[in-house]
Order: sequence, then C-alpha cells, then structure tokens
Amino acid sequence: MSDEAGSGVAEKAPGTTTLAGGGLDEESRADLRLEEVAGRIKWFDVSKGFGFIVPDDGRPDILLHITCLRRDGHQAASEGARIVVEAVERARGWQTFRVVSLDQSAALHPAELPVARTHVSVTPTSGLETAVVKWFNRLRGFGFLSRGEGTPDIFVHMETLRRYGIAELKPGDTVLVRYGDGSKGVMAAEVRLVDGALPASH
Repeated sequence: MSDEAGSGVAEKAPGTTTLAGGGLDEESRADLRLEEVAGRIKWFDVSKGFGFIVPDDGRPDILLHITCLRRDGHQAASEGARIVVEAVERARGWQTFRVVSLDQSAALHPAELPVARTHVSVTPTSGLETAVVKWFNRLRGFGFLSRGEGTPDIFVHMETLRRYGIAELKPGDTVLVRYGDGSKGVMAAEVRLVDGALPASH
C-alpha cells in the first residue's frame, strides 16, 4: 500500500478520475489500454470508498474504487477475496476499470491472513489487563491502547490483532491485553475482545 493511500484520504481515492465511476463511451473505452488482471483483495474500506488489489502477476497494487465495484454489482470486497478486473495504468498507478468477477468465498478470516514480515514479536510481562482503544488507524496498521491516566500508551500492531481474530478496533472499544517491552516501547503481545463482543467486520 502506498503512503499516498494512507495519508488521511477521507472520501476520494488517490488518483481517482472519472474512469473509476464509469460513464465512458465505447469509443473512449477503446482508446484505453485495458488489461485483464487476476489477484486478491489486499484491503477495502467502504467508508473511505476504495481499496487495493494485489495482482497475481507481481505488478504494483491496483486501486479499486467503490463506484466501480458497485457499478458492477458488488457492495463490498473482503480481504483475501479473489478478483478479476480490467485495469488501466494511469499517471498515478494502476486503476480498476471494470470488475469481471469477485469470489468472496475465498476471503480469509483476519486470523488466517499471513503475518506480515514487519511484525515484531513481544514477550508479555503483564497479565491480562483491561484497556481502552485510544486511537487506531487500519490503513497505517497500528494504534494505541490506554490503561488509564498516568500509564504509558500501549502500541498495538494490526498483525497482533489478526492473530486473535480481530479485524479492526475503534476508539473507545474496551479490550483485554497482555503487553511487554518492544521496539515501539510498551507493545501489545495479545489482544482479546471482552466477553460477548464480536470481532469487528471487514
């Protein structure tokens, strides 16, 4: 994922043009150098209106805009789902023109997704304690938990959440956490939802 995609974009995807929303006539479409590409959904955020596809052929990630997805009959795309698209290379990177097929049955539960190479293992030095989510940014892949005023914030990495079947945290959520010292200071080694809570949806 490019830094550009995680730089606080609220509604409009990076590099989005009228192409993403369709509306091109056949003559304009013929002028485009479309390529059919198969891959999987890297992530897709409905609230932000876009996400990215990791192509099977090794080319750079492909931007997938929600208007394109919905125009072709799909409401959302879960991480890990298989997808085939027609894509075009624009000045700011590859972009989906049309969704050919989307297989949501191939989507993975967050706990099944591969652990990123950047993940740092943390040896817990605490018991299971209650904490509140202070801040979490899914695009950046990390956030902070608080055990209360006067205590150091606990850094939590997205991959730690995935290990325990949690797709996302929201400010104010209460969780159970074991933590220890890591490269980012105090870091979460284990995160559990409180009893009765369900994992956040994709």
